[in-house]
Amino acid sequence: MKNIVMKINGGCKTILCCMAGCFMVVCLSAQTDSGYLKSFDGTRIYYEVTGKGDPVLLIHGFIVNSQSWKKTAVYTDLIAAGYKVITFDSRGNGKSDKPHMAEAYEHDAEAKDIMALLTELRIQRYSAIGYSRGSIILARLLVLDRNLEKAVIGGMGTDFTNPEWPRRIMFYKALSGEDIPELAGVIKYVHEQGLDQQALAFMQKGQPSTSKEDLAKIKKPVLVLCGDRDADNGAARNLAGIIPGANFKTVPGEHNDASHSKEFSNEVITFLGKK
Repeated sequence: MKNIVMKINGGCKTILCCMAGCFMVVCLSAQTDSGYLKSFDGTRIYYEVTGKGDPVLLIHGFIVNSQSWKKTAVYTDLIAAGYKVITFDSRGNGKSDKPHMAEAYEHDAEAKDIMALLTELRIQRYSAIGYSRGSIILARLLVLDRNLEKAVIGGMGTDFTNPEWPRRIMFYKALSGEDIPELAGVIKYVHEQGLDQQALAFMQKGQPSTSKEDLAKIKKPVLVLCGDRDADNGAARNLAGIIPGANFKTVPGEHNDASHSKEFSNEVITFLGKK
């Protein structure tokens, strides 16, 4: 058998020939376009778009960036399933600008960045997946953006509905320099990774909440998806109970690993495919 491999548009075409005939297997890597959006207040937001098809936005969590999605099964599975996958670094993270002004993270700034990005990309209808803090921002999109059609709220319970959420306040204080022993490991990680601690502190200070009353008005399809050993942010089942018609599913895992699993990906793909 003779194998011939040719590079084509960043991917590869493999032609397999044998005595019985000739078989062609095409394996083309999806093209990725990247760039920067100049958002409503001048903050630059880095983004990537991979694949073609119905658009799906991925919103990352806290102390990570858009590249974290590439370590998950759902990222590759969405592309393989024929979706256009949009990832971005939220302000204060990754390659995006990191303003050192508290007001830069207030008044739904992160949701406004997303809506501006989708307008720039000329995307009118889309689905979105959030995980952890990304789900908090996704909840704001469910309230603010009529173009959002379906949403997967991952790794989140009801605690974020409290504007005075003690966990958020504790993170803000620790990142602002207050000695909080139970978050010493988080602060160490921030230093080791060279993250912008000031930006992260302001991110926690300005983090939005969405009231239970507003969540109860949502009329769009929502999947609340959580690891079966994840109780970091309150009860996910209770969150699903607040949102009319929301589906609730669990997958194996704790907060930091549930979103990486094939089971998580399967639930997302199934949900997005439902009419």
